[in-house]
Amino acid sequence: MKNKIIIGMSVLVVLVALLIWFFGLMPTRIAIEGEKELKILQWKHFVPAYDIWFDAFVKKWGEDNGVTVSVDHVDIANIVKSAAAEIAADEGHDLIEFVTPPADFELGMMDLTDLNQEAQKRFGRQISICRESSFNSTTNTFYGFCHGWAPDPGNYRKSLWTAVGKPGGPNTWEDVVVFGMKIKQDLGVGMGIGMSQEIDSNMAGRALLWSFGASVQDKDEKVVINSPETVAAIKYMIRLYKNAMTDEIFNWNAASNNQALVAARASYILNSISAYRTAQKTIEKVADDIFFTSALKGPGGKGFASAHVINVYTIPKFSKNSDTAKKFLLYLAENYDQAVYNSELYNFPAFPSTAPKLIAPGGWLDVDPFGSDPPGKLAILKSAEEWTVNIGYPGPANAAIGEVFNSFIIPNMFARAARGEMSPENAAAEAERLINAIFEKWRDKGLVGPKTR
Repeated sequence: MKNKIIIGMSVLVVLVALLIWFFGLMPTRIAIEGEKELKILQWKHFVPAYDIWFDAFVKKWGEDNGVTVSVDHVDIANIVKSAAAEIAADEGHDLIEFVTPPADFELGMMDLTDLNQEAQKRFGRQISICRESSFNSTTNTFYGFCHGWAPDPGNYRKSLWTAVGKPGGPNTWEDVVVFGMKIKQDLGVGMGIGMSQEIDSNMAGRALLWSFGASVQDKDEKVVINSPETVAAIKYMIRLYKNAMTDEIFNWNAASNNQALVAARASYILNSISAYRTAQKTIEKVADDIFFTSALKGPGGKGFASAHVINVYTIPKFSKNSDTAKKFLLYLAENYDQAVYNSELYNFPAFPSTAPKLIAPGGWLDVDPFGSDPPGKLAILKSAEEWTVNIGYPGPANAAIGEVFNSFIIPNMFARAARGEMSPENAAAEAERLINAIFEKWRDKGLVGPKTR
């Protein structure tokens, strides 16, 4: 009897020990599971099919890897302010996707040099505009991971340009104003080049400056906006506004020029192919009439354009799931042919090897899988890398350039002169004053190079 009691007590002790051990492990197990989550903040894509695909794509990846994933999509105009709020609060999403180089957020973001090096090792060459939009040469830091970009060609209504004797559309900025004026006078349809506080106006203004030989900074990060070339570009914009546009362009948002083109209220806009894709689904007659041009040439015979968007993911320093985030980004890049296809060829790959069907002979741009008429209408985009530059060209897309971009100083400069509030010379001088202050601030923080090399 005594032996049975001893044995029973021994069993009880063992059971209690096992229970203590088990419940003692539970918090650790829960903590491990809690780390396997991923919260993503990104913009609502201009091609809705992309968001549908992406949400399913990342959910499936999460299921396969034991990761709970959530994705929040916000309007493109709210990305910067949402990111700023999360950085200030020191909490939020593990991945934040920007549509312009987020160099001015570098101090709040993790250094992703290891991720970028691994991606280059796996996928080969990253196109220069994507590297330049995620790397700070002053601090030798990758503040983001650029997975893709969208070209910003000219979109023109062929029937309107044919009616005034220019069936191939404009090749130069001078073509735009000369034939654009005839289209407005003879056919009652204006141009769609914005001067508003939104992304398309920002891109168009920079394309005009670069093509006229002007820029915000030089290659050594010295502010050079106040130049004869800038004044000439401003005078051109005044001429374009007075002869071929209306006041609506001062109040546009990021969707306005798309809507104007699709509604047959614009003869030419600078935009990605998203407006065209919308027309294909809604007004086929308009879609068949939309064609594309490469970057318009300025007085010196050169033409440049900015990317319409630069897709750059960042990982905030407060994230506790950075390893999981990096793993997903490599998976996304590896499968970027799906991103390109499901964006209906809006997204171009940062690493060309990941979507070879896009520009290959007989590939997607030569024969549009989404029903272009003619099928090769988008083939002009095969050369987009040659005429696309980063927003800081000819210098880097540094933190000061990022703040200048997000402050809309360039479209404001053009608008004030076009409305007659300032002379072209005074508008350029005012822009210089504002931009110099921004550059000095970021130089003091050590994120922008010195005035001279």
